[in-house]
Amino acid sequence: MYLCSSDKNLSLTHGQQYGSNPALSQLSGRLQLSNSNGNLSPDSVTPVSQEFTESDALLPRKLSGSRPKDAEGSGGHEESMCSLLRQILLPFLLAGLGTVSAGILLEIVQGWDVFQEFTELFILVPAVLGMKGNLEMTLAARLSTAVNAGRMDSTREKWMLIVGNLALKQLQATVLGLLASLVVTLLDWIAEGRMPLNHLVLLCSTSLCAAFMASLLQGIVMVGVIIGSKRMGINPDNIATLMAACFGDLFTLALLVCFSQWCYSLMELYPYVLYLVDLLHICLIPVWMRVASKHPESHILLRSGWEPIITAMVISSVGRLILDKTVSDENLVGIVVYAPVINGVGGNLVSIQASRISTHLHLNYSPREIPDSHKSCFNLCHTFVGTGSNQRSARVLLLLVLPGQLIFLHIIHLMKGGLTLPSPLFIVFFLSISLIQVFSLLCIADWMVHCLWQRSKDPDSYSIPYLTALGDLLGTALLSLSFLLLWCIGDPGGV
Repeated sequence: MYLCSSDKNLSLTHGQQYGSNPALSQLSGRLQLSNSNGNLSPDSVTPVSQEFTESDALLPRKLSGSRPKDAEGSGGHEESMCSLLRQILLPFLLAGLGTVSAGILLEIVQGWDVFQEFTELFILVPAVLGMKGNLEMTLAARLSTAVNAGRMDSTREKWMLIVGNLALKQLQATVLGLLASLVVTLLDWIAEGRMPLNHLVLLCSTSLCAAFMASLLQGIVMVGVIIGSKRMGINPDNIATLMAACFGDLFTLALLVCFSQWCYSLMELYPYVLYLVDLLHICLIPVWMRVASKHPESHILLRSGWEPIITAMVISSVGRLILDKTVSDENLVGIVVYAPVINGVGGNLVSIQASRISTHLHLNYSPREIPDSHKSCFNLCHTFVGTGSNQRSARVLLLLVLPGQLIFLHIIHLMKGGLTLPSPLFIVFFLSISLIQVFSLLCIADWMVHCLWQRSKDPDSYSIPYLTALGDLLGTALLSLSFLLLWCIGDPGGV
């Protein structure tokens, strides 16, 4: 199967060549760097009063006298499959444990009064959890690329980059939290034909509080992970997005549950508190915009960074509707435990691949310039077949799916008391759809990242929201279909 690029006739824009002692290329095409040793220096960064656009290169690139090699990931330090596996395995298992715990927690709280009375919360849960892909993982990917490009060697530039990105993330979390509650309200109104005002207020307050606090605390954790991995000599592309997932699912869901219960307790006696909470979050929006605009990269994303996260939220909404309709059937209610697992594992693995490909393009190619292998019709087999580091990482990630999901199924079995085992047929179905999901996502990631780069869009900010949203939609749809088929043939295991 082939996917043809519509931009194969686009002319390539080549970066500026330097001598044997090169300086860094211009940041976003708008920063003048004068440090002769090629390192980013605070004193050498002079912003030019020109408007930033999303088509600007977001990271500087050292260009030597020779062109980068065409092979994916060729040149520079090569990581073996064993090295990749050692770096990825532990964070992958920890991230999977987080998604399993989130599924168990969701199964426990679905009987609470607030979830029984405000059933819209079941649609809101995947929306808020999806912000992990929209915000935490994109932050991790951007900072990982910055580390690999030497952007965080200067203390001043490092903290400007960190503060600007954290402020941008808080702004995006606030806006996305508000939009998520409004989308859930609209979907429920379409389905039920009504939406009481108190339901809308509780959804807005819960979503805003959970998104804001989760984004703030996880952002601080991610900065620590990125800086720590740099000091330990570990490639942050291999672990940062997984660590974001590890802390993301369970932590975000726990906050959502707590805030929903808190808002529910205030609804009858002190409803005005919820209005004040919503107003406070909205009033903080100009503050985050002001802080984020101080750094050129986050200033660019203030305008161009909304398209992928909002589009991803819309894509995920379809998956949320599928989950909500499936949970409403008492025969299929068991899906609520497994949905976070299959969606989380798929999103975690594909985010690693997207981050690695993006870093490779940032370091070796100018915007709009892509490897020769991706200039013609795109062969899906190229994602896995080859000697480049990106092909090796794709094979490692695909190999992790089956053993990883078996481990997570066993953990779910133990957390549920170990009383019943999933049936062999259910295990076959679950492993099959997991493999189909991750294989599809890795192929889409390889195609999407190169297409975004060819269109001068930063893959770190654009690709991961789309990929995690597609992973949620594909995983939820396949899992719902599997549960329905198992129920139809009378197999109760797992259902």
